[in-house]
Amino acid sequence: MESTDEFKEMFWKRHSNPKSGWSRTLILPVLLYAMYQRRWRVAVAAVVFTVINPVLFSPPENDEAWMTRVVLAERWWTTETEQSVFDLSYPNVLNVLNIPAAGYAFVAAYRRRPRATVLAGAVSMALKLWYVAALVRRYDAENARVP
Repeated sequence: MESTDEFKEMFWKRHSNPKSGWSRTLILPVLLYAMYQRRWRVAVAAVVFTVINPVLFSPPENDEAWMTRVVLAERWWTTETEQSVFDLSYPNVLNVLNIPAAGYAFVAAYRRRPRATVLAGAVSMALKLWYVAALVRRYDAENARVP
C-alpha cells in the first residue's frame, strides 16, 4: 500500500513539470497526422510517449507555471473534491463535448478530410484547454482561501 502511495505521489510530482503538460498538448495533432497519413509507427510512438510522459521529467521547483497548476488542479478536482471528469456540470461538460469533437477529428483524418480534421482537432484542443483553465481558476481560488 505504501509503495503504491509513494508511486502515485512521485507520478503526480513528475507529471506536474510544465514540460510534461505542454508536450502532451502535441499528442492529438500527432495522432491526427498519423491517422491522416497512415503512419502507424508514428501513432504507436505517440501512444507510448503518452504513457511514459508523466514520469519523463523531474518534479518542478515550484508551482508558479500555469501548466504545473493544470496538473495540480486536475489532481485536486478528482481526488480532493471527488469530482467526476465526465458529467454535465461545468466544467466537466467541456470534457463531455470533447468526446464527439475528438472522435470526429479522427474520423475526418481517417477519411482524409484535411479541413474537417484541423477544425475538429482545434475544437477538441480548445475544449480541453478551456476545461483545464476553468479547473486552474477554481484551484487557485481554493488555495487563496487556505492560510
